[in-house]
Amino acid sequence: MPASRTDTPNLMVVIKSVLPSLSKAETKVAQEIIREPEAASTRTITELARAAGTSEATVVRFCRSLGLTGHRELRMRAAQAVIGTGEGPDREVAGGDIPTGADMSRIIATVSYADLGAIRDTAEALDTAACEAAVAALAAAGRIDAFGVEASGIVATDLVKKLHRIGHTAFAWPDVHAALVATGLAGPKDVAVAFSHSGATTETVEFLESAADRGATTIAITNHARSPLAKAAELVLTTAARETTFRSGATVSRIAQLMVVDCLFVGVAAKQRRRSAKALAATAAAVSGRQRA
Repeated sequence: MPASRTDTPNLMVVIKSVLPSLSKAETKVAQEIIREPEAASTRTITELARAAGTSEATVVRFCRSLGLTGHRELRMRAAQAVIGTGEGPDREVAGGDIPTGADMSRIIATVSYADLGAIRDTAEALDTAACEAAVAALAAAGRIDAFGVEASGIVATDLVKKLHRIGHTAFAWPDVHAALVATGLAGPKDVAVAFSHSGATTETVEFLESAADRGATTIAITNHARSPLAKAAELVLTTAARETTFRSGATVSRIAQLMVVDCLFVGVAAKQRRRSAKALAATAAAVSGRQRA
């Protein structure tokens, strides 16, 4: 289970991060808890199994899949999640799906609720030790290659631009062929960073596996801690993106991924404070003449 600033990451975040790896029966339990977390905090194991259309044994296996001691801890963590995320009437107003005919104020409230939730939940889900290790690897890297598909590719480019501003040799590759050519030249002193919300994007997994084969340090930034991408990575940084109507994972996940990128950038800059300050001043001066009076 991911470590964070607290010892107990939000239960909803944990469930969503392992959802793709659960069995069909366990997925029913997960979906029922996500649908009604408040009810899950009070239901007996029999009641939860009945509501999910499965068995008590499945609930027990589900608890084990989450790393919990049993149903009692599940109920406790569900109650904490309800309190911590403000589930209840406010969520129906701001955090639910966008209904037919919703006015702009409702759309703004719903979208902002999801985005704020993604940032908060990601902060809780992030493994502090993994972040520190990722910062150390990036700071010491000879070269940094970053790759993602579609919206994740935009985030990869953002990471590279930030690192380049503080004097690091970094590249974001626009397609998988260019990315694989780059990893073909990677070595033990290099770092490969891969972005994928699902963690199952074939091209992104292939990119990270290729870099790993050549001894590079590999970092995965994904919403699913047990995904193929996470398994291919040496370091895994888990995001926690919420979705609403009309907002695919490729949209809301970008908010969470950019938050992780900012944490890594600030971490590297702080680790190399003098070098970073000098590089930022030099790059700012280089474009200063382009600014309008």
